[in-house]
Amino acid sequence: MSESRVPGIHDTLRRVFGYHRFRAHQQAIIERVIEGGDAFVLMPTGGGKSLCYQIPALHRQGVAVVVSPLISLMKDQVDSLLANGVAAAYYNSSLDGGQSRRVLARMHDRQLDLLYIAPERLLSAGFLERLQSLDIALFAIDEAHCVSQWGHDFRPEYVQLGQLREHFPGVPLIALTATADHQTRSDILAQLRLDGAETFISGFDRPNIRYSVLDKHKPFDQLLRFLDSRREQSGIIYCLSRRKVEEVAERLRGEGIAAAAYHAGFSGEVRGTVQERFLRDELDVVVATVAFGMGIDKPNVRFVVHYDLPRHIEGYYQETGRAGRDGLPAEALLLYGAQDVVTARRLIEGGDNPDQQRIELHKLNAMVALAESVGCRRRALLNYFGERLEEDCGNCDVCINPPARFDARVDAQKALSCVYRVGQRFGMKHVIDVLRGADTERIRQLGHDRLSTYGIGGDKSELEWSGIFRQLIHHGYLLQDIAQYSVLKLTPEARPLLRGELELELARPRIRQKGGRRRRGAAAEFAPRDEALFQQLRVLRKTLADQQGVPPYVIFGDASLVQMARHRPIDDQQFLEISGVGQTKLARYGNDFISLIAEHADKS
Repeated sequence: MSESRVPGIHDTLRRVFGYHRFRAHQQAIIERVIEGGDAFVLMPTGGGKSLCYQIPALHRQGVAVVVSPLISLMKDQVDSLLANGVAAAYYNSSLDGGQSRRVLARMHDRQLDLLYIAPERLLSAGFLERLQSLDIALFAIDEAHCVSQWGHDFRPEYVQLGQLREHFPGVPLIALTATADHQTRSDILAQLRLDGAETFISGFDRPNIRYSVLDKHKPFDQLLRFLDSRREQSGIIYCLSRRKVEEVAERLRGEGIAAAAYHAGFSGEVRGTVQERFLRDELDVVVATVAFGMGIDKPNVRFVVHYDLPRHIEGYYQETGRAGRDGLPAEALLLYGAQDVVTARRLIEGGDNPDQQRIELHKLNAMVALAESVGCRRRALLNYFGERLEEDCGNCDVCINPPARFDARVDAQKALSCVYRVGQRFGMKHVIDVLRGADTERIRQLGHDRLSTYGIGGDKSELEWSGIFRQLIHHGYLLQDIAQYSVLKLTPEARPLLRGELELELARPRIRQKGGRRRRGAAAEFAPRDEALFQQLRVLRKTLADQQGVPPYVIFGDASLVQMARHRPIDDQQFLEISGVGQTKLARYGNDFISLIAEHADKS
């Protein structure tokens, strides 16, 4: 363990939070803030951002004010801090008058180490005036990408946070985010006036997450196959529309899966109930729009499924990052269909801001390139954020099962010729119908059954042709004209391919996951008797959590239970060696868990 310029921070890490070593950059960030310096922190979800301001809050005089965009995020953080014996509270619209007054009274009586608050409430004249009379330990701006119009989740109320520099010039400010490209980073520093801030950038890689993409074909059946071996695991399924969210959730319930829908169209009470049930492990799956998850601190989400294509890599990265926050194996599955791209482009091009359209189309094209990549997906993902992976990751679908490739020159010539023969005036589905010789009234009315290309592609399925056309678009041989109802048009690059002057290899479409050992979650690597103990520990954790009215992970995360099941601590000292066990949790829960472990040992 490296020496620290600031005495006691290693002890705080162990005694309060139950961890035995800092992760990359944490110690340097903590020392910087404790010493009064500003910091900008770019660290992946699950990388330990919270400790970067929580430990300084315990070492600096006064209250640390943490700006957070969501009520749910504040509650999760405060619940976890209270479980570790830290004096924390939130001040937001979920509190009634009496509760609000009690929080403010504790703040003025200097009884709080951390106060979580929304930006608009913080910046109200009355609240800023209150803070002037107090010692402020630091300001922490969480989800700092919300400051930037270049970010994927811009919030106008965040822009005003730059005022804090005027009102509290001597108070250190730390801005933190998990997702920001170069332009967004520069904007955050400018908006928050962090001219002298030290920048800390951790790697974006989340090696415990396996990334997979399937060509979308009967997506609900694909989803069921994916979920079949993941019953009773926690997961999130993202859909782009509210209607689809409700439809998928209802169909999952019909299949016996404990699922619920979540989107902004539901009342606050309904959304709160769904979220609370999911946090307490009473729901296995939440089907949601992107409105769900930003405030979720649930560490044992084992999978995230994108039922539809996200509109940018930042959103995809952040949403997939909600899986495996505990560092245990997790999976991210994307179902990718060409129609999703058409729909997304139409929505973007329907806007009235040309500059914003340009930014969003660029981001969408990058997302499409990631989905259609036939190389290591992690390399493509990290490259977007300017991070280079020296070798393939070995933990994505392409690395585990490289796509089969085939000589596609003849098939490409058939496809391009058919686009030309129908006059470059029709979309992909109609062209495929002509190629496959479909007998439809529309084809007969148009006379397309008399074309030389009619039926020349009958040896391939609609799915196979869709994959070929999508790759021809991706390689630049075809253009999908969104402004003209997504009609296909030849590009100049198509001519040498049509004339047989080019070789072309394409990947065969993949609609099923195969290969690779299927992971069962936290207990995947256990011997049978260890897994049995792990499940008993989960039951005990859930019982204690229900008694206290908190989510189970507030007691202990799955990673802590995994260590308990493997190492079987039998006294206080051994229990303190478990990651996530500090002095407060030892005092509160040590006897219960040690007794269960001893009882299990006697029986086995």
